[in-house]
Parts: sequence; structure tokens; C-alpha cells
Amino acid sequence: MADAKSPLPAPIPPRQNLLDRQTLERVLARAAELQGAGALPDSTELLSETQLREIGAEVGLSPATLNQALAEERTRVTVPEERGFVAQLAGGRLATASRAVPGAQAEVLAAIDAWMQREECLQVERRFGDRITWEPQRGVFGKLKRAVNISGRGYHLVDAEHVSATVLPVDGSRVVVRLDADLTASRNRRLGGGGAVATVGAVGSALLGLGLVIAHLPLILAAGIAVLPFAGGAMGGYAIARGQRKVLAGVQLGLEQILDRLEHGDFGRPAGFFSALAPQPRLPRK
Repeated sequence: MADAKSPLPAPIPPRQNLLDRQTLERVLARAAELQGAGALPDSTELLSETQLREIGAEVGLSPATLNQALAEERTRVTVPEERGFVAQLAGGRLATASRAVPGAQAEVLAAIDAWMQREECLQVERRFGDRITWEPQRGVFGKLKRAVNISGRGYHLVDAEHVSATVLPVDGSRVVVRLDADLTASRNRRLGGGGAVATVGAVGSALLGLGLVIAHLPLILAAGIAVLPFAGGAMGGYAIARGQRKVLAGVQLGLEQILDRLEHGDFGRPAGFFSALAPQPRLPRK
């Protein structure tokens, strides 16, 4: 179920556990990649998960790798590839990370929720059965925590307008976790700020050029001097917009670090004062 408030893509639920050809090919290819298997059979019909498991068994794919590939497929979302000048300049609007980690579904989702609220300065926006979305904390405590930043680790995910986690079971001891962060608002702000700086530079160049012409400076000299504000504004605007790539990289790193902690069971309580006031997340069982 998608969150009407959040532009983050939600995983597409399976259609009565029937898999079309493209889904079948993705699942089998991923399972083969996990296990290092060879060629896979072709199919043009809809298949049930039971039939998929039978095909997998015929080509030597283990149930564990098929379960993981199926769980990854269920968390998969369709995000249109971004092209054009904006994407090249400022990067994409979404950061995403996915991994199979040890633990039970409820425990892992609860641990992520506690971590997001305690360590990433986020608050719950919506809860679903296998998915939670968060937004930046708006209260005084959240702002104070970010300003003081005793831990020194930074709060990369607060640059995202929405963050979501989807957790689906692979088997009794493992789950697939998918994390998504929407940076549309952050990117728009930086693009707007960069455009404003460039516009101020262009207007400044036009006014300066007009003033120099009125002052009867030679046209070539006036043009050479007048171009300086335009060049400065263009370079400043480019730097501001380009800085969004650093924000995107920071958010991507934050998502990957959460998965690292889940994978290695490293959700211990840090020593910071504000962290001590928040609840400690439960560790996923290995």
C-alpha cells in the first residue's frame, strides 16, 4: 500500500503470486547470480511460485537462493531513469539500497524504526504491515539535537523529505530490507538557489554594462568588465546546484550504513547525551 503523502515508490504487490515472463526471468537470473548457476529455461507463460520453485530445482537452484530472489523481487520498485541536464547536474531525486540481512521481519523493522528516530532525527509518517515511512523531526528537540550534534556523525537522512523501509522475509532467519529516500525537495531548493545566484549575476552584468556604456567607456572594455558578474554568478549557481550530488552521496552512504549495521548486528547505543534519552532498538537475531 502506497502512502498518499509520500512520492516514494512503494513495492508492487504480487498478482495472486503469479509471475509473468519478465518477473520470472529476473527472479531466476538473480537466484542464479546468488548461487552461480548456469543457463536458465525460457518461459512465455504466467507461472506460480510453486512452478518457479520446481523450475529452480530442475536447474539446481537452492530454495534459499530462490526465496531471497523472490523477496528482492517483491521489494523491487519501478523508478523511471532520470536523464537530461538536471539529473546530470544535480544527480537523481531518489537514493535506494537493498540487502538480505539476518533477523525476523518484525524485529528488523522495529530496529530500523528505533534507529531512524533515535539516530537519524526522523519521525514516523506512516506505518504499514511490512513498511514504514519517516519524515524529518519538526520539533524543538529534533532541531536542538541536529544543532548540537554531540556524536559528530551528522544526520544525512534529514536532507530527505521522506525515507521508507520495506522488510520482507526470505526464510525463518533472514529478511530482505529495502531503504528509499526522496530528495526531490532538497534538489529543487538547490536548483532554485543556483538559478537565483546565476540570475543575479546576469542582471548585475547587464546593469554594469549599461553603466559603463553611459560612462563612455570603450565598448570592448565595457563588455569585458561587465561579463565578470555574469561569470561569477554562473559559476556560483553551478556550484550550488552541483552540491546536491554531495547531499545525494551522503544520503546514499547513510542508507548503506544502516544495512551494514543490520548485517553485522551493530545497533548498540552510542554515548551521546541525546541518544541516551531515546529508546534502544532491539537487535535482530542471527
